[in-house]
Amino acid sequence: MITTRDEYAASLRALRRKVYAMGQKVEDVTTHPLTRPSFLAVAETYEQARDPENEALFMAESRLIGRKVNRFVHIHGSTDDLVAKVKMQRLLGQVTGCCFQRCVGMDALNALHSTTYEVDETHGTQYHQRFLAFLRRVQEDNLVCGGAMTDSKGDRKLRPSQQEDPDMYVHVVGQDKAGIVVRGAKFHQTGTLNAHEVIVMPTTAMSPEERDYAISFAVPTDAEGLVFILGRQPSDTRKLEGETIDVGSPYGGHEVMVVFNDVFVPWERVFLFGETEFAGILVERFAAYHRQSYGGCKVGTGDVLIGAAALAAELNGVGSVSHVVDKLVEMTHLNETMHACGLACSTQGRPTRSGAYMVDPLLANVCKLNVTRFPYEMARLAEDLAGGLLVTMPSQRDLDDPEVGPLIRKYVKAHGPAVDRMRVLRLIEYLTTGPGGAAYRTESMHGAGSPQAQKIMIGRLAGFEDKKRLAKRLAGMEE
Repeated sequence: MITTRDEYAASLRALRRKVYAMGQKVEDVTTHPLTRPSFLAVAETYEQARDPENEALFMAESRLIGRKVNRFVHIHGSTDDLVAKVKMQRLLGQVTGCCFQRCVGMDALNALHSTTYEVDETHGTQYHQRFLAFLRRVQEDNLVCGGAMTDSKGDRKLRPSQQEDPDMYVHVVGQDKAGIVVRGAKFHQTGTLNAHEVIVMPTTAMSPEERDYAISFAVPTDAEGLVFILGRQPSDTRKLEGETIDVGSPYGGHEVMVVFNDVFVPWERVFLFGETEFAGILVERFAAYHRQSYGGCKVGTGDVLIGAAALAAELNGVGSVSHVVDKLVEMTHLNETMHACGLACSTQGRPTRSGAYMVDPLLANVCKLNVTRFPYEMARLAEDLAGGLLVTMPSQRDLDDPEVGPLIRKYVKAHGPAVDRMRVLRLIEYLTTGPGGAAYRTESMHGAGSPQAQKIMIGRLAGFEDKKRLAKRLAGMEE
């Protein structure tokens, strides 16, 4: 069982995968400059769980294997579990200041637990037992799972079965008594290079003629036919320069395109195969869990951004000025509002028929819709407090240069040393416009579904007819 950073690193090095970054093959994701920061972030999910002070947040009793497991591989069994999940995610956001990538697998596991149970109830299939066998290994070995949902989609006006190229959505291209063969690609896959397993789910509800697309399964990330292509991030080549200050943070996240080139999947790893009426259910459950997650992870990163903004103001000598304090209070108000929504949808969770607890879907969607907006305003306020030097500052190499370095130390100095000011500004830059901004801003917008997806779900769950009846009663109107 993996419990430490070193054990985790060794487990990733044992995988033989096709990973490409900037036109070159990556042999070791734990040491390559572009991927090591994200490896370090995921490693904290192991290291923090070893701290006795964190045990209540990071460990939970598994009903499947009868002992405590890391919460990232746990099936939520109560509202207390759901609340602990959000609090754990906030702590990890505070520690890493970035996306720590493991929640997508946790949310996929929980969505599949209840969905496979209900598919079996309806169709007499054996998906739930297959899933539990897979989950048992994941829990016993403490594996990292990636959750793959978003397809390349092709022409957005056309359904999966209407695409000119059928590979625009992952689909079945062959089957025999041993298993199925799948083809397609998944985009925006967070942290998959740091995963041992990738769990594939449909990206949308499916119509009856789209059975080949209504599939869910798990494969090892070194399965034959898988290709991983690392996505670019703003200012990512700074990681190749060997400096520390200009990078902004030792931690980071990553996204990859995952290509399935006729990948074979044994039947024991198939959790949905053609039951089209459950594709949308699985999508909505995963989305609700993942939208809850944003009330923890983005809030923890927000705590770091608030602290950096306060430090920047302090180093400028204006930390106690009233308008500065007002902006920090506003950032805090926005951050705690997101967290409150994450906690609210957790406390209002309910058990599903499988025994897994589901968040309140309406409040989970409200949580995520807030997350599509508030980090942008928090970033704007942080940039306001940081000042223009945030994007005009000389490099670390200039700072270290014997001729111009002393000039930088002389003139960049304010209420505190120049090097401290530069470090804080680089951290803010990282979080708002650099690699960290990919997760804190754009992923806050589009991750777990873009804003319109949350609005659609809120519209479905809002209960407008019930609210109209309330208004009619008070207004004295007849039904």
